[in-house]
Amino acid sequence: MLHFGRTTLRGRDTAASQDGPADQPDRKCQAAPAGAARKAGCEGYAGVRSAAGLSGRRMGCIAVLLSTYNGQRFLAGQLDSLRAQAHQDWVLYWRDDGSSDATSAILRAFLDDLPGRVVALDDPGRYGATESFLRLLRAAVRDGHETLAFADQDDVWLSDKLARGAAALASVPPAMPALYFARQRLVDPELRPLGLSLPIRRPPGFPAALTQNLATGCTQMLNRAAAELVAASAAPAAVHHDWWCYLLVAAAGGRLLHDATPTVLYRQHAGNTIGAPTGFFWRAIAAMRRGSAAFTSVLRQNVAALADQPHLLAPSAREQVGVLAEALRGGTLDRVRALRMPGLRRQTWPETLVFRLWFMLG
Repeated sequence: MLHFGRTTLRGRDTAASQDGPADQPDRKCQAAPAGAARKAGCEGYAGVRSAAGLSGRRMGCIAVLLSTYNGQRFLAGQLDSLRAQAHQDWVLYWRDDGSSDATSAILRAFLDDLPGRVVALDDPGRYGATESFLRLLRAAVRDGHETLAFADQDDVWLSDKLARGAAALASVPPAMPALYFARQRLVDPELRPLGLSLPIRRPPGFPAALTQNLATGCTQMLNRAAAELVAASAAPAAVHHDWWCYLLVAAAGGRLLHDATPTVLYRQHAGNTIGAPTGFFWRAIAAMRRGSAAFTSVLRQNVAALADQPHLLAPSAREQVGVLAEALRGGTLDRVRALRMPGLRRQTWPETLVFRLWFMLG
């Protein structure tokens, strides 16, 4: 079952059988720095701009964005699952964020084994996950890709992941920003099952996207309109790339497509940047333990970043952001009025109570 924005479509099968394995991409091309005029991975694809826009785009070729940092322990499993995708028309955009282990060597071996399938960004430095992923996204947009998918270094993709996301995004008009995300199978470091990620109880949208991120990055896929939207934006320092993509597409009035079928084995381990709670109660407890200061800081930065980029927002979101910005600058009555805003709530009432308390105190 797929949730499309505020609409739920039942009985629609977006499995690999609908999309079908694509032809093998052109293997004659060697990997090259992103942005160069060349073919890289996808037959018929050329990263060349013309007066009419980008020439040579292919709808089927998916740019997979992988930022790595000291990921040698689990990286091979992620790369093997990419090879095993039913949708084989992909190219991997890779940037390392300053690893000191064997991560780069593993990726170089993968590059050598699949010539023409990897675009390695020659962009050294330590920027952090958000900026690193956004640099990859901008490179893929610059090179003309129609569909983008984020990948984490420590997960394992199920074989129909790309096919399901591509089929869902293909249902949206190209000019409409769309972001696909899916449920995950939670596993331990050895891939032993722990359960499923939490279901979506309320349709995703704005302004609810300001209260929590529902779209886990390792499942996210974006169409070109959404990717261009993100590429044109300035993300606040404190927000993770997946929350910013989800928030921005929601605020722009785009389509948020949630797939209730899991597409990823999501490893839970000590090195996770962000883990996944196994119940709504535990998610609320985890939020309480993090405290109000961290959440309030992110909320303020998100609201300020959206307010500074009104041209990217839908008119209704522009108005809502203005009300929230004023409330965060004002007093108790301003915040009480803001909390009456329709849709400004989290997935469950305990989480919403925590959010409202923090909003009043912060």
